[in-house]
Amino acid sequence: MGSAAAPWKSLLLGALESNGRIKHSKFLQLATIGINGRPSNRTVVFRGFEEGTDKIHIYTDSRTRKIEELKNCPFAEQRAEAWSSISPKSRLQYLGPSPGLPYPGEQPVKEPFVDSYSGPVDSFCLLVFNPDQVDYLNLKSEERNLFKAIPSFGGEKLWETGRINP
Repeated sequence: MGSAAAPWKSLLLGALESNGRIKHSKFLQLATIGINGRPSNRTVVFRGFEEGTDKIHIYTDSRTRKIEELKNCPFAEQRAEAWSSISPKSRLQYLGPSPGLPYPGEQPVKEPFVDSYSGPVDSFCLLVFNPDQVDYLNLKSEERNLFKAIPSFGGEKLWETGRINP
C-alpha cells in the first residue's frame, strides 16, 4: 500500500527550512481528550517524517499523561532507530523523575548512565501520526488551505485541497 506525496508536506518542509534558525519552529501542539473527558493540549517537537511516508514522528516519555490518553498508541518498529538518532543529553531526560509529578526538591547529584548499545529505555516512546486532514495557514500571505485525505481503490492516500478563509 503506497502513498502519493501529500501536497501539504512540501509546504511544511519549506516552512521548516526557511525558519530553521528559529529554535521553536519545530514545536507543534498535540491535543488529546483527557481521562476526565476534557481537552488536554501540550507542546511537542516535530521530529520528522517516517521515511517514504507522510506519517509524523514525535518522541515522548511513556510516563506522561498523553500516553494514557492515547490508548491506541501502537508499538512502532522505528523506535530503536529514533532512539539512536537523539543526542546523549536528550536520552538522559527519559531517566529522570516521572514527568508531571511534584518536584522533589534538590536531590543528591547522581549522574544517570545510558548504555549506547542497550537500545531505548522503557520510558522512550515514538508516536507516529498518520494525518487524514491538514489545516494549513500562512499568516504572511493570509492563505489558508484545507487538505483532506480521500479513499482510493489502489490503497494510495489521495488528497483533496480547498482554499478556505483565514
